[in-house]
Amino acid sequence: MAAANHRQFQKPEELVDPEIPSTSYSSSSSSSNSSRKKWSNLLPILVGLVVIGEIAFLCRLDMVKKADLVNSWADSFYHFTEKASVSWTADDARSGQDVITGSEESCEAWLEREDSVPYSRDFMREPILVHGNDEEWKTCAVGCKFRYGVDKPDAGFGMPQKPGVATVHRSMEAASYYSENNIATARRKGYDIVMTTSLSSDVPVGYFSWAEYDLMAPVEPKTEAAIAAAFISNCGARNFRLQALVGLENAGVKIDSYGGCHRNRDGNVNKVETLKRYKFSLAFENSNEEDYVTEKFFQSLVAGTIPVVIGAPNIQDFAPSPTSILHIKQVTDVDFIAKKMKFLAENQSAFNESLRWKFDGPSDSFKALVDMAAVHSSCRLCIHLATKIHEKEEQIPEFKNRPCKCTRSSKTTYHIYVRERGRFHMESVFLRSDNLTLNALSDAVLSKFTSLKHVPIWKPERPASIRGGKDLKVHRIYPVGKTQRQALYTFRFNGDSELRRHIETHPCAKFEAVFV
Repeated sequence: MAAANHRQFQKPEELVDPEIPSTSYSSSSSSSNSSRKKWSNLLPILVGLVVIGEIAFLCRLDMVKKADLVNSWADSFYHFTEKASVSWTADDARSGQDVITGSEESCEAWLEREDSVPYSRDFMREPILVHGNDEEWKTCAVGCKFRYGVDKPDAGFGMPQKPGVATVHRSMEAASYYSENNIATARRKGYDIVMTTSLSSDVPVGYFSWAEYDLMAPVEPKTEAAIAAAFISNCGARNFRLQALVGLENAGVKIDSYGGCHRNRDGNVNKVETLKRYKFSLAFENSNEEDYVTEKFFQSLVAGTIPVVIGAPNIQDFAPSPTSILHIKQVTDVDFIAKKMKFLAENQSAFNESLRWKFDGPSDSFKALVDMAAVHSSCRLCIHLATKIHEKEEQIPEFKNRPCKCTRSSKTTYHIYVRERGRFHMESVFLRSDNLTLNALSDAVLSKFTSLKHVPIWKPERPASIRGGKDLKVHRIYPVGKTQRQALYTFRFNGDSELRRHIETHPCAKFEAVFV
């Protein structure tokens, strides 16, 4: 047994010193064994560090090969890298590869820090300056000042402006009468920013708002013998509205006309208070243009009538409910609409159904549209200008080199930014590569803003009856830069794959959310 033990601990032949007796070697074996065990425990780590050092020195090897080489050594030496983490660095953002670090920091915390590149301009300290008449609003998400005599404004109304100053065109009139209100025409004339009633303009300026119109005012008894009222003063309109007025009367619809055209009642009355006594209001615009919807329509809603509309071909986008309006799209529709009006006037339950939105509340789509006006159009202009200034700065290397994603255990965390429409400040939101879906995006945005106890910007503006509780509801999420027509009606990611492609091709992608 002693011989066996001696063979077990005997030094290799070439390392035995012939001058040292074997008994002397045996007596010192205990202490030397202890030392060798310590070194053997440290050896894997030392070797691993040497390997990593050599790889770093020889660099720039392909980073995937680097990771594989390190892992192969780690597997051979007690898997000493089992607790190592995989992170994303700025260098890797450029090379597109992962690296191994010993950090236990979460991807979210790491991205918050690494992607935090300061902008050169703080808009609260250095507000957006617009050359033009003083404007008034309650609050704005960025510093925003309108005045004449500004030395270096960011924008100015009209043309010409000094070099480097954005030119702004603003009007609420129909393009049929003012050609430069057509967006394409305004662009050709050299305007950088267009503000019209069109939801496709850069900063829409519509006739709607919760503050100006008491849209949820209760319905009052309909006491007039005529079923409809009209207030039409421009008898030279370029559409068929006068033909339609005559056509409805010829079809047996009794109309009280208070305007300058076909007047049969004294027009010196309060319009909204007068309309409240009628079942229908003829909301006939002077032009049939997309999104050109004036006070005629919104006053009809306030009055609790059913608007009979001639005007915007997309008027249904402005309807508080699908059955709340009647639309004469062309002259040939007049007889059909006349029959519909007479039917509703004679059937109280059917008429009440058209006004149900006054009791149940309007659709989410309608609320999302009117909520836009909770932020003054001049403030929205400043937000638009500030956003463009930031986007330009994001083209410099400091921003281009942000990681924007972090990979750990073969899963990637994407860092995106989201703000509420009407706000400017962006909040960090994170999505995982194994759940990069539209539902996940909506859930992540909802979770983030709920955790912040976020109060929607429209909350103080809406009538109390439709403000809802404390819970948030996401209506739309879209990339920053979309027009309001796209955001509310036409833009949709074509499934999860398109969202994934957008986030992968737009590092630190920025989104805007509409809450209802």
